[in-house]
Amino acid sequence: MTALWQGLAAFAYKVGIMSAPRLSVLGALAGAALLSACAPSLGPPPPGGGSRPPPPPPVTGSVNFSAQDFAWSQRPGSNVIAGRVAYRQGAARFTCAGSAVVLTPETRWSSRRMAALYGSTQSAALPTDEVRARTPSAPAGDAGPFVKRTTCDEADQFAFGGLPDGAWYAITIARPAGRPDAPTVALMKRVVVRGGRTVALAM
Repeated sequence: MTALWQGLAAFAYKVGIMSAPRLSVLGALAGAALLSACAPSLGPPPPGGGSRPPPPPPVTGSVNFSAQDFAWSQRPGSNVIAGRVAYRQGAARFTCAGSAVVLTPETRWSSRRMAALYGSTQSAALPTDEVRARTPSAPAGDAGPFVKRTTCDEADQFAFGGLPDGAWYAITIARPAGRPDAPTVALMKRVVVRGGRTVALAM
């Protein structure tokens, strides 16, 4: 699992997946506020082989990484994201069981990273190798200290709690169910939380 996540650069982002107990959504909700934010940042790894999708549109202008822009995400909050992976390719169901899920605060820099890595700032599903290949074109920087992380459970569910109001990028990887050696897909989706509510997120 660790090897799978190596090579995720700074925000594609060096997401180092370490072995961790698989949490149920209830367990994740209970412990979400205590999850470490020191894990790497945005972006999973992808599969090899096959034709690659076209590169995303060129990203114009430069945006420098600024830790100050992420300060809002460190405030205490009472919002919850209850997520699940429901991604399919035709009849093939994908699973994220055991995979790391990262949650990155939205800033001008992270939005630019998403545009460069995924070709979108809203949602995307791309071969993990494609995301990795786009890393050199993304703005440099390390949002690791501000990224929250949890683990997708056996029911393809995950949760983050104690979140302040704002927009976040949720990212994980998934593979065809029952095919542990199959190429993976990197899933990204933007989610907005506010008002101390629980937001259901389907990826």
